[in-house]
Amino acid sequence: MSPRREATKQKLFEATLRLASTRGLVGLTVDDIAAEAGVAKGTVYYNFGSKDGLVDALLRYGVGLLSDRLRAAVSDTDPLEVLESQVDAALEFIAEYPGFSQILVSEMWRTPGQWHETLTLLREEIISIVKEQLQRLDDAGRLPDGVRIQTAAAGLFGTMLVVALDWQVFQPRRTRDDVRDSVMLLVRGIGS
Repeated sequence: MSPRREATKQKLFEATLRLASTRGLVGLTVDDIAAEAGVAKGTVYYNFGSKDGLVDALLRYGVGLLSDRLRAAVSDTDPLEVLESQVDAALEFIAEYPGFSQILVSEMWRTPGQWHETLTLLREEIISIVKEQLQRLDDAGRLPDGVRIQTAAAGLFGTMLVVALDWQVFQPRRTRDDVRDSVMLLVRGIGS
């Protein structure tokens, strides 16, 4: 993808998030998004075909950004340390793009959601990244018997989203380190 098209996608991503955080996705129009991004309406149609195409691409783009940050936190160190880095990376991302996490939470668990199929695939992508570290803990004999890794990974992903939203909306004075440490108390409870 060309740098110019990437910059346009970033503008549209940020504009959609700003608007969606106050109005939700369903009520947005292509005109609204284009105006907020400072691009022509035709730019949206040229790049995405429709509002639904734009939202689908932006959901993929946003999860791609989050996935990249989670993967960047992976190392050969202790899996609990990696999970802590991943939680911190997720909190940093959500602080940077609070509207995106609001969209994920509202659209992911809305049944039936317009973007449910896309979000299902994207959810699996993020959960698989977290799951790798939980598997490392299990391989080292550090998870209690009976812990289902898939369920624990989904739980950690959900916890990261909900705790981060709670932090942004209800407890903005808390530091990211404090929020990360609170999440890690839960994680350490199952993977000590």
